[in-house]
Amino acid sequence: MASATYANRRGSLEAYFDRTALDAWRQLTSDAPVGRIRATVRAGRTRMRDTLLGWLPADMTGLRLLDAGCGTGALAVEAAQRGAAVVAIDVAANLVEIARQRAPAGMAIDWRVGDMRDPALGRFDHVVAMDSLIHYAQGDIVDVVDTLAERTDSTILFTFAPQTRALAAMHAVGRLFPRGNRAPAIEPVAERRLRRAIGADRIGRDQRIASGFYTSHALEVITA
Repeated sequence: MASATYANRRGSLEAYFDRTALDAWRQLTSDAPVGRIRATVRAGRTRMRDTLLGWLPADMTGLRLLDAGCGTGALAVEAAQRGAAVVAIDVAANLVEIARQRAPAGMAIDWRVGDMRDPALGRFDHVVAMDSLIHYAQGDIVDVVDTLAERTDSTILFTFAPQTRALAAMHAVGRLFPRGNRAPAIEPVAERRLRRAIGADRIGRDQRIASGFYTSHALEVITA
């Protein structure tokens, strides 16, 4: 069962990405021109997506992948192009609709709106959660990883917001904005404590990407 903090934050994310930030997210994840700050975020996200895809098999024919927090669908499409049967899910229905419209015809992608933890989604060979857990506290991140690990046969690749001075400063500045204008807060997490909570023996590769206003850290959890 999801914790109260997980459920509350999930509701905030759904409202934010479905309404408040929809147009900005549509633009950020397209080829449209963006300002200097958003350009650093776009570049960082591209590097992170390439990193996570690099940790997946080049040929995914016959494999099933969950894109947990698929957003506008770029990673799901690339995995499907490698032959994977992809289930791509997000809490924000409007983001999923953008993803569905952008995806090339004939892709083996099952677009869903809902909770990445839903057991009805079935079993997977690989799970990727790129920047979909950065708004959750450590306890909820670990719970999501453990829940997904029960239905994942190879690896879970996910990112978290590392606890750095720069992120702490941006987090503090964000609290100065009027409540109605705030994005759901990113939750900086201490890497060492997260590794211990997950189990260091379960963790494989890791990579931190820093690009201007984008900082995210990827971990590979071995479930085989």
